[in-house]
Amino acid sequence: MSANPRVAEYAIHPQFTDRWSPRAFTGETIPEETLLSFFEAARWAPSAYNSQPWRFLYARRDTPNWERFLGLLNEFNRGWAQHASALVIVISKTTFTAPGATEETPALWHTFDTGSAWGHLALQASISGWHTHGMAGFDQELTRKELKIPEGYDLHAAVAVGKLGDKATLAEYLQAREEPSPRRPLRELAAEGEFTL
Repeated sequence: MSANPRVAEYAIHPQFTDRWSPRAFTGETIPEETLLSFFEAARWAPSAYNSQPWRFLYARRDTPNWERFLGLLNEFNRGWAQHASALVIVISKTTFTAPGATEETPALWHTFDTGSAWGHLALQASISGWHTHGMAGFDQELTRKELKIPEGYDLHAAVAVGKLGDKATLAEYLQAREEPSPRRPLRELAAEGEFTL
């Protein structure tokens, strides 16, 4: 890949523009300690009432759970994610116990908090020389059944983790897309005061 074409409109740390979501991976094994360091970063994400609703289920390449996790992905994602080093299912607990309370109540912000944790995971992976690619294309019903995820937990995404590979290993129609994607101008995303976007 050539130099990073992303340019920030305002001064930010380069880790944010350096992180991107490739599909070409090398297929190498990831040490469990390395993968756990990504979850460690996610663990420190902020959450309402410190409820920490996020949960991560994972399988590493060349381990007994690998094929089972790979089988949860749709055919398109399985085609390229089979070369990843790990697969992660991101879920969150939909209830919490407020401080001082004895019963659980709905955690209306659990998706917001879990998104924050996933962002921490993705950035830590990138800083460590690995890449992540989040996917909506997986069978939620099969995943819940296969991984024994109980009621009271929502399923959000599957994530492929790996080292950046040669884009020539991808189907031809994907090769042109194998580069950091642009972003909308900031003026389309943030406005002072009322909604004008």
